[in-house]
Amino acid sequence: MKGRRVLVTGMGGELGSLVASMAERTEWAGDILGFDVDPPRRHLSRSRFVRVEATEHNRIAELVSEFNPHVLLHVGVWEPHARLATAQAELCTQLVAKAVFDAAHQSESLETVVVRSGIEIYGAGSYSPEIAIETTPIAPNTTYGNMCMNIEEQATELRTARGINVCTLRLAPVLGAHVPSPLGRLLRLPAIPYYGLGNPIFSVVEDHDAAEAFILAAQRDADGVVNIVANGAISMLRATAIGRRLPLPSFGPGWWLAQNASSFAGAPMPDHVADLIQHGRLAASNEAAHLLRFAPRHSTNEVVHRLYDWPSVERIPARQQVA
Repeated sequence: MKGRRVLVTGMGGELGSLVASMAERTEWAGDILGFDVDPPRRHLSRSRFVRVEATEHNRIAELVSEFNPHVLLHVGVWEPHARLATAQAELCTQLVAKAVFDAAHQSESLETVVVRSGIEIYGAGSYSPEIAIETTPIAPNTTYGNMCMNIEEQATELRTARGINVCTLRLAPVLGAHVPSPLGRLLRLPAIPYYGLGNPIFSVVEDHDAAEAFILAAQRDADGVVNIVANGAISMLRATAIGRRLPLPSFGPGWWLAQNASSFAGAPMPDHVADLIQHGRLAASNEAAHLLRFAPRHSTNEVVHRLYDWPSVERIPARQQVA
């Protein structure tokens, strides 16, 4: 159906603005409205943006109610130490989600909701790609994992109460040229700590692939839970070799020192990133192909290679004016 009203929460973030720009290019999206605490990171040609604080519950609820969307793309999730410190990220995510889902219960035209979550909801350790979502235990052991579980619970309540389609996208760590990612910052340090007692593997996903999953989920009115994970896996030691960084094996008290040193170096290591380095993190992704007819274009190795190709900030001294 054409002319569907699309609401994008978190439109000011890199992923949210990317989702909005992709929605603008679809044939089915009509009016597009988004809000966030900061303005969008890219030019949007026909989306309307409203700047609103996470604490403004009533204003957020009014925006949702007045716009009365057909499609809600809930991208407004703050990963700890991406744009905000852990405590702030947790609070803002919780406040925005409550305001949005409370209003969504009252939105008469709402047909489809697509929600951002993360594979951190599975907790520590690696999971075989052959294991289905239905049989993979939910056992979050980090702040971000619990944040994702809270969002999923509210999404489930909305599906039960309204009988609408709710597609939950459990994203692997999202990396992109301009994505504020704690893992991405850590991987670009000159010296990178890794857990010295092992070398567990993990997967990531590229930001354009993650954004495309949101659009396809909305377009297909998908209902269910999907892991969005790039093919393949990598270890921290392998990533340091790709980036020609200095690997720093750490364990015991040295691991605690490495975590604090990374913060001083400008790349704080929140608990979900520390958990990934220590235990690895894999997840099944077959559901994406089945439910969304989608597969990420970039493998984990390709995403990490591209991470080191993205230019860093170059400081160019001002030239003296010639008299």
